[in-house]
Amino acid sequence: MAFSPADALARTRAGRALRAPHNWVQLAKFSAVGATGYVVNLAVYTALLKSAGLHYAVAATCSFVVAVTNNYLWNRLWTFHAQRGHVGWQGLRFLVVALFAYGVNLILLSAMIGLGIDKVLSQAIAIVLVTPLNFVGNKLWSFRISHRR
Repeated sequence: MAFSPADALARTRAGRALRAPHNWVQLAKFSAVGATGYVVNLAVYTALLKSAGLHYAVAATCSFVVAVTNNYLWNRLWTFHAQRGHVGWQGLRFLVVALFAYGVNLILLSAMIGLGIDKVLSQAIAIVLVTPLNFVGNKLWSFRISHRR
C-alpha cells in the first residue's frame, strides 16, 4: 500500500496540529494582533523616518519597540490567554522571539532598500515575511503550555 506525502504529513505532529481547530483560531487571533502591531509599526516608522528624519534602521528599531510591546500585551491577554504563565518569563521569551524576527526583518529591510525599493514599502513587506516565524516561535516557546508543576 503506497502512502502519499499528504498521508505522511497527516501522521506527524505537524499534521495533527494543522487539523486542530484551536490552532487555527489562535493563528487568526495572532494575525489580528499582528495587524494592529503592523499598523503601529508602520505609523511610528513612517513618522520617525519622514517627520523626525531618522535613519531607517533607527526608525525601524524604535517602531519595533513600540509594536512589540503592543503585540505582547494583546497576545498575552487575548490570543494565548489560556496559556498564560509568569509574566516576566513569558515576556522575556516573547522578546527573544521578537528580537530574532526583528533581526531577520532588518536584513530583509536593508536588502530591499539596497535594491532601490521604497523604505516604507520595504518595511511593510519585511514585516509580512517574518510573521510566520514570529507566530511559530511564540506558539511553540513563548506561550507554550507548561506541564511541569
